[in-house]
Amino acid sequence: MEPLKHECGVALIRLRKPLSYYRNKYGTYTYGLDKLYLLMEKQHNRGQEAAGVGVIKLQAPAGHELIFRERALGKDAIQNIFAKVFRDIPDDVNHLDESEVEQYTPFVGEMYMGHLRYSTTGRSGINYAHPVLRRNNWRSRSVMLCGNFNMTNVAQMFDSVVSSGQHPRIYSDTNLLLEQIGFALDKENHRLYHQFRETLHDPELAYAIEDNLNMGSVLKKVSPQWDGGFVMCGFTGSGDMFALRDAGGIRPAFYYIDDEVIVLASERPVIQTCFDLDVDDVHELEPGCALIVDNKSRFKIERILPESKNERCSFERIYFSRGSDVDIYNERKALGSALVGKLLHMIDYDVEHTVFSFIPNTAEAAFFGMVNELNERLNKCKLRDINELQSQGKLTDEALNAIISRKVRIEKVAVKDVKMRTFITEGDSRNDMVAHVYDVTYGTVTPEVDNLVVIDDSIVRGTTLRESILRQLDRLHPRRIIFVSSSPQVRYPDYYGIDMSSLDQFIAFHAAIKLLQETSREQIIHDTYQACLQQRSLPDEERSNCVKAIYEPFSEAELSDRIARLLVEGSVRPPRASVDIVYQSLEGLHRAIPNHPGDWYFSGDYPTPGGNRLVNEAFIDYYENLFK
Repeated sequence: MEPLKHECGVALIRLRKPLSYYRNKYGTYTYGLDKLYLLMEKQHNRGQEAAGVGVIKLQAPAGHELIFRERALGKDAIQNIFAKVFRDIPDDVNHLDESEVEQYTPFVGEMYMGHLRYSTTGRSGINYAHPVLRRNNWRSRSVMLCGNFNMTNVAQMFDSVVSSGQHPRIYSDTNLLLEQIGFALDKENHRLYHQFRETLHDPELAYAIEDNLNMGSVLKKVSPQWDGGFVMCGFTGSGDMFALRDAGGIRPAFYYIDDEVIVLASERPVIQTCFDLDVDDVHELEPGCALIVDNKSRFKIERILPESKNERCSFERIYFSRGSDVDIYNERKALGSALVGKLLHMIDYDVEHTVFSFIPNTAEAAFFGMVNELNERLNKCKLRDINELQSQGKLTDEALNAIISRKVRIEKVAVKDVKMRTFITEGDSRNDMVAHVYDVTYGTVTPEVDNLVVIDDSIVRGTTLRESILRQLDRLHPRRIIFVSSSPQVRYPDYYGIDMSSLDQFIAFHAAIKLLQETSREQIIHDTYQACLQQRSLPDEERSNCVKAIYEPFSEAELSDRIARLLVEGSVRPPRASVDIVYQSLEGLHRAIPNHPGDWYFSGDYPTPGGNRLVNEAFIDYYENLFK
């Protein structure tokens, strides 16, 4: 109900045939560009702050541009970029001579890169939009980079770059990564120069360097310095391509290869849809491995980082990735199914007087799973009752009809209304406007009789529930409102690409602090602060997550009860209905999503050392702001 921002989405295409091949087979020289547009549009959910496109023309002659790039800001960035790109391409491009298109036509090349950005660092503006570019007159030293990543050790990366003698102009992980990769690429060029200089002379020497670049070696030199979640993608001006995934698999990447194209994107169904493929045609890029393509379009999958513990992000499956993926769809249904036991206990098994619904649309698959499980359990109850009546000789048509007519009641109780803008900036008037973002379907609930159960995929901040949804649902006059989260309680910040970096954002954290205060355990807050300070003197590898101590005194149920009270206490107009919250358990999460066990935002078990350092610093910031 409270949209989370997520960094980012990537799309790469390498054409493996001459451009004339695609015109002859598909009717256009812009086949690659058209596919890039589709890949980006299908992944627009992954970033609406900015977008960028990069193209490499491998046949561009000297004196003419070989690297094209276009970037834009805002939610319409994709459309704005491609409108500009196609304005630069002649209307009669498909009637031009092949050499004219291959050598001179802007944005029509052999290599395409697309990026969609959400910032998790607070930095915005066109300078932070991808792709980023390092130009050089030697094509093998030019590099264009984009990625889906967030690094936890930017300070250490900066020190490393400066210690090499470089002078970075911008302090950001994106630009530092560009400088690190560029520096390693320069060294690779120097190595090859010394290897060939005794037997070759320019320009053959330059061509030999282009033909023998070892991008695997380049990545092995720089990537061990990166602490974070990442899919790092790059092109050289001479035609090499790479995409490297972090060792834990925190950020996702999938690829497809045939004799016409090599494609990589952040989500599997996007590639399936754009290239009309079966699910088995698209492969996951394994954690720690790189898809490397040379300037002749020969490819390999190479291990760059040592095998590590599986830390694939569960939030990708719960929330961010498209639900059209066959596995993700079934996993989300399994999440809904796993909640039914808790939920039935909460409503005292009174299904007859309970209405089930979901908000927002991303929770629909979990809702289906919940309803399917409820129906299965209800059918078992029906069968039991029928057998019992039959054994007693009391199975009349009337009794049978009463049994089979029992059903799970599902309704669309709330809809997101037309996006409302308000120029009121403060006070109760603004709160009243915010409350009307959602509207309800009247008549779906029997007033003062029915329970109303609403499932969401995640309840993180509680702001939208408190300021809008709770108030609107209460207009239906249910006896009881139960919010259900298909994910567990989000207790800790994420530092690997999700826009959750402050403890103050989490309603679960506020509930834990309230419980500590109400049970005279404030000393735990002060002790945690001191523990976090003491950890500052330790190397990252020796640090632990001290913030776990804030939650340890309380059960999941106690925290859920306190979260529900926070929703009611913070409401502008307290609801007449009683309010409860049911969260997914960690065990239920891992049963539903067994292959993506990364759960640090729920458990506090960070996948890299930098996570522990940053969560402790987040608590120090919270504590010092609280008592300053």
